[in-house]
Amino acid sequence: MRALEERAGAAAGAGQEAGNTAGSRTSYRPQALLFSFFGGVVHGRDLPPIPAAVFLRLLSRLGVAEAAARATLARMTRRGLLERTRVGRAAHYRLSDEAAELVGKAAVRVESSAPFEHPDGEWTLLSYSMPESRRDLRHRVRAALTWAGFGGLRDGVWIAPGTVDVAAVLADAGLDEVAELAEWFGASPLAGVQVEAFIRRAWPVDRIRERHDAFIHAWWSGPGAEDPLAQITRLGADWLRVLRADPGLPARYLSPDWPADQSAAVYRRCYQGLLPGAERMLDLELGRFRPG
Repeated sequence: MRALEERAGAAAGAGQEAGNTAGSRTSYRPQALLFSFFGGVVHGRDLPPIPAAVFLRLLSRLGVAEAAARATLARMTRRGLLERTRVGRAAHYRLSDEAAELVGKAAVRVESSAPFEHPDGEWTLLSYSMPESRRDLRHRVRAALTWAGFGGLRDGVWIAPGTVDVAAVLADAGLDEVAELAEWFGASPLAGVQVEAFIRRAWPVDRIRERHDAFIHAWWSGPGAEDPLAQITRLGADWLRVLRADPGLPARYLSPDWPADQSAAVYRRCYQGLLPGAERMLDLELGRFRPG
């Protein structure tokens, strides 16, 4: 999912406040909400292109002004993330094939029952050297590696828990050329390596814990009874932030009460509770059936 945001320029920083999660104050980019919507409610269903009015109503309920919502749809279309068709005078949108493929790949981790677990003792070590003439790539590379679970050990040296398909990560982010500047290896710590120390050097462990704790606090009591479509969209946006923060650090090197398993359980409970109502609400929006 991060690769999609990078291609669309979301990292440029233009954001829009979009309401609160259950009990928390969080701002969201409209684009992040739309990806959450597609990944959480549309992915895996045989749905027709969705009218712009559906997006506008959904984003409005999430606190996004109509002008910002329309601008986001137009920007995502220009950048090849959405495909636009017209039915009469109404614009309809669907994910492009490329964007749909990347959403599907992201869904593997989003939907995993154990998104923070990797085979014990497996790590991926990556080294790259960026020439001064390609400094423009640095931010994009860092963003792609971060979403893939890498943390920086030192300048140009990154490490991730588990085995990461680095070539696929770079290709999905449109960074094939970076593969020619990098080498990556499967690795395991040798005797004497202080794993706890390099984990804290490579990742902001305390901030990752705060991200888990904030998610648990926001969603522990579960979603409300109203507007499951808006709530599941918020839930997905919050959960992607957690997944982006925590690459799946090995719990045995962290505190005994490390909250990753708990936050994953909270997400699954809330998502499963919201999904039937969200799908029904979307079907009604699309006129797929009528109540009664």
